[in-house]
Amino acid sequence: MATLNTLRTKFGIVLSIVIALALLAFILSLKTEMGFSGNNPKVGEIAGDKITYSEFYDEYELTKMQNGGNDVYDEASEERINAAAWQSLIARHAVLPGFERLGLTVTDAERIGMLSGEHLSGVYYSFFADPATGEYDVAALADFLAAADNNPQLGQTWKYINSQAVLEREITKFLGLVRGGAYVNSLEVADGVRNANRTFSGKVAYKSYASVPDSLFKVSTSEAKRYYKEHKNLYKQQPSRTINYVVFDVDPTAEDMEALESTVYARADEFAVADDVKSFVRQNRGTVENNFVSRAQLSTAEAEALMAGKMYGPVLENDVWKMARVVESRNVPDSIGLRHVVLSYSEEALADSLMTVLKNGGDFARIAADYSIAQTAVAGGELGVMPFSALPKEFADELSAAKKGDKVKVVSGNVIQLIDVYRADKPSKHINVARIEYPVEASSATKRAVHNAASSFAVNAKGSVANFSAAADNAAVTTRTAAIYNGERSVRGLDKSHEIVRWAYGADKGDVSEIFNVGKDYVVAILTDIDNNEYRSLKSVQNEVYNAVMRDKKYEYIAASAEGADVEAVAESFGTAVTEFDNLSNSAYYIPQVGFEPRLVGAVTATEEIGALSAPVKGSSGVYLFTVEDIADSEAQTAEAEQVRRQSAAEGMAQQAAMFALQELAKVKDLRSRYF
Repeated sequence: MATLNTLRTKFGIVLSIVIALALLAFILSLKTEMGFSGNNPKVGEIAGDKITYSEFYDEYELTKMQNGGNDVYDEASEERINAAAWQSLIARHAVLPGFERLGLTVTDAERIGMLSGEHLSGVYYSFFADPATGEYDVAALADFLAAADNNPQLGQTWKYINSQAVLEREITKFLGLVRGGAYVNSLEVADGVRNANRTFSGKVAYKSYASVPDSLFKVSTSEAKRYYKEHKNLYKQQPSRTINYVVFDVDPTAEDMEALESTVYARADEFAVADDVKSFVRQNRGTVENNFVSRAQLSTAEAEALMAGKMYGPVLENDVWKMARVVESRNVPDSIGLRHVVLSYSEEALADSLMTVLKNGGDFARIAADYSIAQTAVAGGELGVMPFSALPKEFADELSAAKKGDKVKVVSGNVIQLIDVYRADKPSKHINVARIEYPVEASSATKRAVHNAASSFAVNAKGSVANFSAAADNAAVTTRTAAIYNGERSVRGLDKSHEIVRWAYGADKGDVSEIFNVGKDYVVAILTDIDNNEYRSLKSVQNEVYNAVMRDKKYEYIAASAEGADVEAVAESFGTAVTEFDNLSNSAYYIPQVGFEPRLVGAVTATEEIGALSAPVKGSSGVYLFTVEDIADSEAQTAEAEQVRRQSAAEGMAQQAAMFALQELAKVKDLRSRYF
């Protein structure tokens, strides 16, 4: 039966399906208004609906529960759960109501077909597929539904699975409608065949913008404003907050290093003579490995000491003091081949009976298939051949002396395992190792001193950006700048810095932060700008605008200076050499000895006349004039193949654009990073 834990382990697949199908990307154009209602602040807005803290939190917790609760958690999984919960809310508030208005639904007959596997659902499949065969398992679904009748938690899980499956189906139908509207006409096909089958050879003369001095031109304020206005869409942006920050590195001092080295050597002297190695290690921040390793799995220096029964270390490696001793050594097979039958810990009597049958020659594969509760049952209990070092210690203890053909009973955790050893290689020495490590880090006194320096800095930095910069100079720390865009949960360049992001969204311009712990270091920041504009300001992009206008002026200057009736004469007027190109196709972007110039490629491959000098082409790096000397035609691409290629591309682009259009129509405002 598909248990709840099994379903949880599969849930990551569903998150990927739902996010990829449902509403694929984080929001591109967001505003930063913050709304409050008592203690339930607004964390976003979707299709005009206010998304409160409590609504998002409930969705987050539900998604988290379906993903295993607190069993498996790290920063990456937290981000994944956060994103999945948000996408679920977008679906509920924007996508599903839109589908309902379209009359786009999943009928009972369709859902039955999905459940039966007639219309395969990616969501149902991810939960109820047989891991051994890869086939959708209707029986596993039936067992789960039977269990869910008497288990509220399984019932809640089923409700969630079913809702995601229906959503997936509706989105698939919607995208099918969009795909059906994509059309490629005969002119497009003919153009595609021409471009695919033609290659061009010729010569090009060019002059780079960089070769013309900026001093020859002047970019006026009015010209900059006009360019900015005409090209404003190039400067669209997400709302952002900008901070300046400094990092106080918490590094060990020379005194810290000397003190740690003294401690390490003192501990090493005790470790070397300790009778109870395990107890000593556990009392001194050490670990005992859970397996036996061979010489080949140790470094050369470790193997030389430990295999001879000596202590390894202390030695400083990658800022960590290391020492190790052997707890136990055994001569065991290098590799071992195993099959197993797995039973519940409560089936002791059955385990003993089966062990008797197996020792008397019983069919192991048949018994595994009939009795084992492990997924390996369908493969006759096959675990495969593995190095002995891969075995956890409780198995190593039971199998150290095992020979080919032995049957061994192992009680581990909440199961009983009956093991068949069908291969045992020649024994060699393996050891169980105990290790003690001392990372090189700052002492408590050093940490306090750095924290005090950060505190003094924070006091002196208050009041203005100028004060912040002056305080940084006095403290001999470097001021860094970072923009935090809506939806971002960390500061670029600083790991695990979500607390700084939260502070920035709650701060006013000019505020200086508290001292943040970021890794081992301390960070203090000042909020320097709040930019909620849809477009970057002319002031912020003035260098880009200046360069663009300057490039246009240089283009006109160079184009006007081109003289001559052929490429060679033009190159001479430019003071440059002629460059040849060969076998250039429309799909290329890069021309050898010229560079990345898609406009030039487009101009060349649109040419019909051989031998004529082209008009000037405004490239990315300079101005180009060319002559096509040969056009070669082939039959590499047929009209039928081009029709298929273009139709597929058109359908894919239409579907992708449709999903972004849904996002834009929903007018999503994402304020989660202020709270989560």
